[in-house]
Amino acid sequence: MEPFKDMAKFLKESRISKALTDRTTCYTSHVRMFWKSAKYDETEKMIYSVVQKKDENDKDVDIKVKFNVGDVRRVLDLRDSDDDPIIVPERLCKGLWFRMGFSAHVNNKYHNSKFCHPYNFLVHCVVQALSHKKGTYDETSDYIMNIMTCLVLNRPYNISQVIFDHTIDNIKGKKYIMYPRFIQVLLNDQVLDLPKDPVDELKLNHMTSETLSR
Repeated sequence: MEPFKDMAKFLKESRISKALTDRTTCYTSHVRMFWKSAKYDETEKMIYSVVQKKDENDKDVDIKVKFNVGDVRRVLDLRDSDDDPIIVPERLCKGLWFRMGFSAHVNNKYHNSKFCHPYNFLVHCVVQALSHKKGTYDETSDYIMNIMTCLVLNRPYNISQVIFDHTIDNIKGKKYIMYPRFIQVLLNDQVLDLPKDPVDELKLNHMTSETLSR
């Protein structure tokens, strides 16, 4: 565990600390209904959706919610801005990867296991917390490498916009339950008295000593 201690401290103090460590309880019905009804307004740059709660007569009523990239930034405390880039020069990324112990060809797929242990841990954390993919977590996307590069070099990067853009892509495509923690945090921020039935809890796998060993 010793090689990971400095990296864990680095992540705890980083701009993605809340996105990594927040353990907000997610509820299946809330997240599913959000994605089922989510719409994107291109003119307003706003995502609209609804969730349900009980009224005073114990009947289900729809509650409208909306958020933009600024709301993502605020609730996840990502400390970026609209002026920050979402593209990092490829040469900068690849040069840094070798300094992080990357041991494969940089023009092939970027597998987490090809980094030295502390940076392997960093990639694992970023992929698990911020990736929009449903699987293949050992392969690292270009935007994840951009995030890693800017974290390590302490450069500005608009993580909030990247999350927002992938949320829009999910709305426009074949929807699945993406970013459940982030969606639940956004819903809780706007609707304070959403029903919280333990039976409805969406089980999420958080990092453990076993996943760290893998």
